Amino acid sequence: MAKCDVCGKTTQFGQNRPWSKKSTKRKFKPNLQKVTVYEDGKKVQKTLCTRCLRSLTKV
Repeated sequence: MAKCDVCGKTTQFGQNRPWSKKSTKRKFKPNLQKVTVYEDGKKVQKTLCTRCLRSLTKV
């Protein structure tokens, strides 16, 4: 499933609003990346959003 392992960010739903105001459903998908991270001295593969990935590299 499209979900960040750290923050839990998932797909959000909304509506397209063109000039004619005719609304249709749409999805906002998070930018998820599969990353290998060290956790307790072991390599673990996680699915992270880019926001969490940036904050991990800063720490």
